[in-house]
Amino acid sequence: MDAYDKGSDARQGLGRDGREGPPGPDDAAEQTGGSDGTEEASAPDETGETGKTGEPVEVPEAREVPEAREVPEAPSGPRTGVAALSPRYQVGAVAALVAVAVAVCAHIGLVFLHVAPSNTLTKEHGSAVDEWVFPEFEQNWKLFAPNPLQQNVAVQVRAEVGTADGGIRTTGWYDLSAEDGRAIDGNPLPSHTVQNELRRAWDFFVSSHDSEDRPVGLRGSLSETYLRRIALLRLDRNGAAGPGGVVERVQYRSRTTNVEPPPWSGEKVSDRPTYRELPWWSVTPERDDGNRDDGNQKDGARKDAGEGGAA
Repeated sequence: MDAYDKGSDARQGLGRDGREGPPGPDDAAEQTGGSDGTEEASAPDETGETGKTGEPVEVPEAREVPEAREVPEAPSGPRTGVAALSPRYQVGAVAALVAVAVAVCAHIGLVFLHVAPSNTLTKEHGSAVDEWVFPEFEQNWKLFAPNPLQQNVAVQVRAEVGTADGGIRTTGWYDLSAEDGRAIDGNPLPSHTVQNELRRAWDFFVSSHDSEDRPVGLRGSLSETYLRRIALLRLDRNGAAGPGGVVERVQYRSRTTNVEPPPWSGEKVSDRPTYRELPWWSVTPERDDGNRDDGNQKDGARKDAGEGGAA
């Protein structure tokens, strides 16, 4: 009978010293019997084999792992912008954006050709470039010149007015530049006329006249006519003629003062203004033309009378 037999006569095996005796702690660990004398099945290995007694071993069932709960997606908000439009309107919006982009690129290209040095494109298409740029998009690069403008130029005008009683009176000087400045101050969207009309007209006159205020070419005469019209409009706006009065002649002058340099520059400039007065200009050419017509009629009548007497 071996150690695996059951009963009270079963051998207890040898002790550590080779003699029979009660099992030691190590031997007790090897035995699987319980307190009632029965043996328990050994734990199965990974392959699911039975224990040493040959009895089938129950494999514990694997615990089910709880499935992860799906997190509900946050509801998407309403579509905005172009995505909120219907496909037809989306196509229209894209076409509008493309048209705006093309217009912006064309504008930038034309302005670049306007400010660029003379080249083949500007020589061939210069007139088209000027028609697009002038007068709204003109570029003044004097601010970025090596020696930018450091003067304030004020344009002033006065008039000779024919009064209702046949007299002549001369008005005081009207500071047109100051009037434009007051119209621009505090105005978030000043008009192009207020900002540039007078300034560009004066620059046009200065660039087309010599130091003796004599016009150079046809542009010089055109600049004088332009300034005359501006003077009449401004004087009429200010009521310079008065009741029953008529503006007959106007005179311009410019008042130039140096811009004070910053304290750290150490530069010294004169703070005294300098004036440039232009000659008086007549603003009633229709009257002169009428007088010339009357004179021609008188000369013609005299000639006819002479021929009739000779006959």
